[in-house]
Amino acid sequence: MPIPLVLTAGLPDGEAAQSLWNSIQNVTASNIFSAVLSVVISLILIKVLTKVLDRALGRSKLDPPLQRMIRSLLRGALWAVAAIIVLGCLGIEVTSLVAVLSVVGLAFSLALQNFLSNLAGGMQILASHPFALGDFVDAGGCSGTVAEIGMFYTKLTTPDNRLVQLPNSTIVSANIINFSAQPTRRVELRVSASYDAPTGQVTSLLSKLAADHPLVLDDPEPAVHVDGYGDNAVSYVMRIWCANADYWTVYYDLMDGFKPAFDKAGIEMTYPHVNVHMIGDK
Repeated sequence: MPIPLVLTAGLPDGEAAQSLWNSIQNVTASNIFSAVLSVVISLILIKVLTKVLDRALGRSKLDPPLQRMIRSLLRGALWAVAAIIVLGCLGIEVTSLVAVLSVVGLAFSLALQNFLSNLAGGMQILASHPFALGDFVDAGGCSGTVAEIGMFYTKLTTPDNRLVQLPNSTIVSANIINFSAQPTRRVELRVSASYDAPTGQVTSLLSKLAADHPLVLDDPEPAVHVDGYGDNAVSYVMRIWCANADYWTVYYDLMDGFKPAFDKAGIEMTYPHVNVHMIGDK
């Protein structure tokens, strides 16, 4: 049965509502029968299309939350189309209904602007996979371990065990640094030594410290170099690699071992100072 459509998109909101009410009053038994038939057909089609979508999503690599959202959005869209068809079968001017609902939808969209932006951000995060649960990230101006990825907020646990809830819109609009994405990570340490200490002695000592640590990887090979010449000391840099999970253990073990090793080798770790020379009276 053809769906009667009356072009009232240009009508004012009050006139569109009145036109809609007039259409409702003119519903006949024949219209009701057509509407019931349309409902039955729509239910069958929605069920079939939902099963097809479920199979497609099951073969995809999308996260379960994103799959549920896509399924919900499709079902909502199908029900909306079915509702328009049924209303058309009842003889109700669909364009008048759309005109009324568009005003209501605009008001809701403006009121829920932040809500919708967070929802869009959640979909983007779930689709692009910039991080996963358990990753240590820097996102939205906050650093922490990802505890939960929601549709509207992402929760991070900071190193001092604070739970931070970040809006997804904030995360996707900023740079995201994922420290856990790679299996290995480079540790870069700097230390200074006196000009009186031969550079070869210092670099050999630092290389031995790196080689003796059980968590430091041999490949890539540790590198120790002179990093600069300051006013009071020579600066050295040590670049070593370790497993991602061992980063902080290696970092603090070597930092704790620098001074004892330098003291044992008789290497002075200088600091800014001023030499004052006293000139006696003649």
